[in-house]
This record gives sequence, C-alpha cells and structure tokens, in this order.
Amino acid sequence: MKRLVLQLLLVGASFGAVAQDAITYKTPAQAITDLVLAKPTPGTSIDSKAQWILFSERNSLPSVEELAMPELKLAGMRINPNNFSPSRQTYINSYSIKNIKSGKVTPVTGLPSPLYASGGNWSPKETKIAVTVSSQNRIDLYIIDVATAKATKVNKLPLNQIMGGGVSWVDEQTLVYRVAPKAASMAPPKPLAPKGPTVQESLGKAAPSATIQDLIKTPHDEDLFEFYATSQLVQNKAGVETPIGKPAIYSSVSFSPDKQYMMVRTIRKPFSYLVSANGFPTTITIQDRTGKVVKTLAELPSSEVRPSGYDNVQNVPRSFSWRDDVPATVTWAVPLDEGLIKNNVPFHDAVYSLNAPFTGQPKEILKTKWRFGGISWGNANFALLRESSRTEQKSKTSRFNPTTGEVDLLFELNTTDAYNSPGSPVTMKNQYDREVILTLENNSKLLFNNTTGASAKGDLPFLAKFDLNTKKSEILWRAQEGTFEMITDILDPEKLVLLTRKESQTEVPNYYIKNLTLRIADQKITNFENPFKAMEGVTKQKISYKRADGIDLTGDLYLPKGYNKDTDGPLPVLIWAYPREFNSAADAAQIRGSQHRFTSIGTGGPLFFVTQGYAVLDNAEMPIVAQEGKRPNDTFVPQLKLNAEAAINKLVELGVGDRNRMAVGGHSYGAFMTANLLAHTNLFKAGIARSGAYNRTLTPFGFQNEDRTYWQAPQLYYEMSPFSYANQIKTPILLIHGEMDDNQGTFPMNSERLFNAIKGHGGITRFVYLPYEAHGYRAKENILHQLWEINTWLDTYVKNPKK
Repeated sequence: MKRLVLQLLLVGASFGAVAQDAITYKTPAQAITDLVLAKPTPGTSIDSKAQWILFSERNSLPSVEELAMPELKLAGMRINPNNFSPSRQTYINSYSIKNIKSGKVTPVTGLPSPLYASGGNWSPKETKIAVTVSSQNRIDLYIIDVATAKATKVNKLPLNQIMGGGVSWVDEQTLVYRVAPKAASMAPPKPLAPKGPTVQESLGKAAPSATIQDLIKTPHDEDLFEFYATSQLVQNKAGVETPIGKPAIYSSVSFSPDKQYMMVRTIRKPFSYLVSANGFPTTITIQDRTGKVVKTLAELPSSEVRPSGYDNVQNVPRSFSWRDDVPATVTWAVPLDEGLIKNNVPFHDAVYSLNAPFTGQPKEILKTKWRFGGISWGNANFALLRESSRTEQKSKTSRFNPTTGEVDLLFELNTTDAYNSPGSPVTMKNQYDREVILTLENNSKLLFNNTTGASAKGDLPFLAKFDLNTKKSEILWRAQEGTFEMITDILDPEKLVLLTRKESQTEVPNYYIKNLTLRIADQKITNFENPFKAMEGVTKQKISYKRADGIDLTGDLYLPKGYNKDTDGPLPVLIWAYPREFNSAADAAQIRGSQHRFTSIGTGGPLFFVTQGYAVLDNAEMPIVAQEGKRPNDTFVPQLKLNAEAAINKLVELGVGDRNRMAVGGHSYGAFMTANLLAHTNLFKAGIARSGAYNRTLTPFGFQNEDRTYWQAPQLYYEMSPFSYANQIKTPILLIHGEMDDNQGTFPMNSERLFNAIKGHGGITRFVYLPYEAHGYRAKENILHQLWEINTWLDTYVKNPKK
C-alpha cells in the first residue's frame, strides 16, 4: 500500500510561526472510531404487497485508495474511465431476501465475490429484481429471482451508465438499458501538444452562469465527453440483446404508459464550456420501440443563455413528460412571459399536450398565473396541478379536470410553512403499471400521507382524508407522541393497511404492518439492532428558546452519558447549524424535527463529540428572516448574531453550557455561517468550518437562496463575505476542505484564500486539505482524521483553553 499523507497548513500562537507539514493519518478517540466504523443498518426495499423484503448491505466506508482510482472530470460529472460509470459510488456488498410470511431470510446467490453492486429495481409483477454489478473494466446486469434468491447475469455487452438511466423493465421478460458501443481502451488519447489555444467568446447575448465545477475546458475534453457519454440503447428479451436505434448521447429515455413509444432526449454539439451536460443543446423526440423517430418535439439550445434570477426560465419549451393515466400522451410547458417572471402578463406559462400517433397539432390544456411546477395525474377527470414562486417562497395546488380543462384552487401555502403542509397524495398503480393519484368516493376525496407531520409538539407524521369539495382534511391516523412513526406505503387503501417505519429515542427504526380497520397488533417485519452502542446513555432533548426580537428557535441538545449538571457543572459546548432564509417570521418560528427519533450517527455530523465530554446543540435554528420589506439576506449578519446569542443564553440558563467554552461549526453554508460569526462576534472560543464558500464575489450570479447578482447588490456580496473581514477573525478557526470539492460554488480556493488572509493578519487558524475528497467526505482515513482534527481543536481552544 502506498504511503498516503495529509497536507496541512497551519498557523497559531502555540506554534509560534507559520508552518506547513505533511503528516500521516491520525485516529480519534476509540469511542469516535467505533461509531464511524459501525456496520450500517441494511437498506430495505419492500414489494407493494409486503410479501418480500430485499436487504442490501454495504461496508461502512471506502478506503482513500478507492477514492484515488482513475477519474475524469467532464461536463460537471466525475466518471470512471475504465468501466463507463460514475465514479465515487457507494456499493452494495451483499443482498438477501426475506419472506415476510415465513420469516425466512435467504442470501442471494449467483453474484460475483467480492461484490460491488447498485440498485434493486423490481419487475412489474415483482417476481424479479434487476441489479448492476461493477468490476474494474465493465458493468454487468444481473436479475434476481425473488422466490429462489438466485441471481443470473443476463447481458453480453457492458453497460454504459455515464449519463444515468439505469435499467427499465418493459415486462417480466424484457428490459431496456444502455451499453458501451466501444471498449474503454479506445478512448481518444491526449495529444502531446494542442492544435491551438482554447478560445471562448461572447457575441452580445447575456449568459449568466453559476460557478459549476468540472466543466469541459479543452477540445480534448470535448472528445473524451463524446466518447464516454455515447451509448447504444438495447432491448434484452429473455437474454437476447437487440439494438434500438443508433448510438447517441442519451440523457434520458422514458416509455409511454402503454410501452409502445419512448421519449428520448439526446445531447448534441456544440458542447458548452460554461454549463454542465444537463444544459447542453438537446433534441427531444418520440420514437417507436425500434428507435424510429415518430416526432421531433423540440430542438433546445444550450442553457448558457438562461436568465439569472429565481422563477426565470429559458424562453423555450420545458418539463416534457408522459401523462400517466392514458396510453401515450406527452405534455410540456411554454413560458408566456419570454421566461422573465417580472414581465406583467396575465399568465406566465401554458401547458400543451399531444396524443399518439403524434401527427396532429399540440393542444393547450391550461395556463398558470405562477410558474408551472408539474401535474400529478389521476384519471380522465382528475389531476393535481402545482405552481410555485421560489422568490416569494409560495406554492399552490389546484384540482385540474383533464377532460373539461377546469382548474379549482385547493390550497396556497408558503413553502417554508411546515405546519400546514398536507403531505403527498397517496397513489396506486393503474392498468399501465404507472403510479397515479388514488381518488375516493367518486373523485371527491384524496388520501394525503405526511411523512413529516410538523407540529408544535414536534414531528408527528399522519394520514389524512382530504375533501375536495369542502377543502378540509380529516386525520385518519397520527403517530403517537413519544415516538416517530411514518407511513412508507399504503398496502390496501380501502382497508387502510399500512406499512410504517417506527422509532423512538430507545427503539431502533424498524418496519411494521399496521391495520387501521381491524386495529389488531402491529406486525413487526424487520429486527434491526442498534449499531451505535457508544451512544447508549446519551440524552437528547429538543429545547426551545427566543431570540431578542421574539422569534422562537429550537435545537437538539445532546448531553454525555451519566452527566449531572448539579454535580458536573456546565460543559464545553459545540453548536452545529445551517442557516435558512424565510420570508415569514411565523414560519421561521415553527418547530422542526422530533426529539423522539432514534439517534443515528452520520459521518458528517457533530454528535461524535458528546462522547468526549461536550454538550452538542445540533440543528440549532439559524433563520434569516425578511424584515420591514427587505429581503432576508439584507440583515444576514445581525440575524446570525441574534440566533447565536439566543442559543448560548439558553444553554447557560439550563445550566448545561459554559458561556466561556462555546464552539460553533458547520458544513458548506454552515461553514460560511461559522466564519461570519467569528468575524463579527466574540461569542465563541473556536470555530470549525468545513467545505465552505467565504468570498461571495466568486459566486457573482447568486448563491444559496440569493438571486440578486453581484452587480445588482455589490455591498451585500461584500458584507456577507467573511473574507472581507478576515482581519477581524481572531477566534481560532479550523478550516477543512476536500481537495476535489465538486459542489457548486464551494471551490477549495475559498478555504485556501481565507486561510492565507487570516494568517496574513496574525489570526489563529489551521487548514486541513483532505486528499481526493469531494464536498461530502467518504474515505475512512479522511473521515477519522478530520474528526481527530476537530476533537484536538476543541480540546485545545474550548475544553482546556490556554490564557
């Protein structure tokens, strides 16, 4: 094994002078290590009749050497050049199938060992399951027979999954997927010398682009993208592969409900250097099962010229989809405002449809006063229409009659209003095996499943019956207080037989069959055990408090095992948060989450440190609320300070937190928050900022939920950037960033420049650059090391601070 080192840049009073080191990986305390390496609970996929469960198990974490495997960065994607697949996948290492009635669990046989698999796609009649298996130089397709738990390889040609798409079942014997028409060894070689410079130009059309990473940069990149993204569509019927059409860069392929047609999106040249592959010029066609083009629906240009600003769209057709309740009808939307929401028009979008055989003229079926958000189909006389305004944080849902064209508003809500969200309409499979909205009592009522169920008592999921005439809901079932139980499927909507997932602070999440009509005892169908033994005895409490301007806030407080504030006194504290924008103060004050959920450990969270003697306030609410007619971000920094002060005051009031030993941290936008708090307050002894963006001028066409550009609001961009105030950051700050961050806007340069700026002004900081990591960290060695870094930083500057 080659020796891997971690590049660290550090400066601090304890080190005396600037230093740069290459150190070997460190391991945190044993309790933290055990939590990181705990074997994950298996994934579950349950058939619609609750007769079978497919369990999928995976190793806890890949090694850093797995991350170091060859990788190409093209068109906003990261791909494995050896086997035509996305890189950085989390693989399944074993499958097993449980017969729910007998309780017998059978390991799936016939798969390669060691196994690197993905997926679990049930066939229409749920007698088979399709999975893909990756090896070093190809991807293969295996079919698992559910009754026997035996897998069989069914493909001859290697699959190409660069552009996604997966595997589609047509019937129990027929699948459609994409294969690689050429071997990876035939990839175009990089020329020793370029034919000339790389040139881009603008000819007067506005092309505001987001700061996307891994874009095409050279003509050779173009050649590589075309080679790896090109695939051949094939049909596999009983093991016989038949080509469909010709090789192309397929971005999506979807069958009509009657399976007689395909809607095909293909990418064409020129490839853009400003946007990712999903913004390249695209052709949308309707094809028959042989690949013959029946109708060209649209020739869409590159999205380079999409106008900036939320709710603005390109002035071209969009949202192409099949209507689920009829054999073969396609629908799409067209802007009526030239794509600019500010234009004063009666309607902003129109929706059209076209029926098979696609030789007629499109028919306008409705218009929307807000931006069209989609249609959920039910039957010939019922569908649900969604419209939205992201800028105003509003959405509305209407009843739409596809036959008469009548539209009736059902409810209009703030998208941030969790308390009044009805949930999602319950669906059922129709004769085409498509999910459509279930209607009851002659299209007069619906069932809504709310898997969150936010309330003033915390999250309590519920099932409700909604009357379309009175527009009122009747709750049929709600999770009991003291637990968190949500419905994952409706097995029988008439008899109200449900599949639920139930948990509590002490009860590991497991699945149950619940009969609301017979009201018999729930049938437990899984028996998962607690993988996080080190967390047993840790207490969890959702605390509520107010900030100075009266807005209610909450957070999840975790205290160490055996802690007694009367004898142990106040603890050092780590506050972990992520800001959110709100137009409504009432919405910002709503309680989110439940203190009754089982404590699961994510490798990106802060809960590890409760095992090291810290009080941890996780999910500390950091709302940024629009005030006095202004936008939320106009008072971003003052509101951060209000939120932080309120949390600290509450922890001190409870007697569990030491005001003089407070730390704050976060990931991504939470890291941005952390750096701002350290730049503008003296509330904390230390900060942890992971994979953040600290100079907003590097994201000039908007960021997070801010749609004003740098040139429209230059002062806002300056004042929200902690880089602008790096000279004021004197509180010790630990900066961590993945070397290969792939997230929009959070280029590693952000942490590099902030580190240099703080260092240049004599601040205390340390910069950890994690090899091969993207925005979320995956490698075992890197995760363990960054936890060691955080724990050491907290111990040095918070738990045992030097004067």
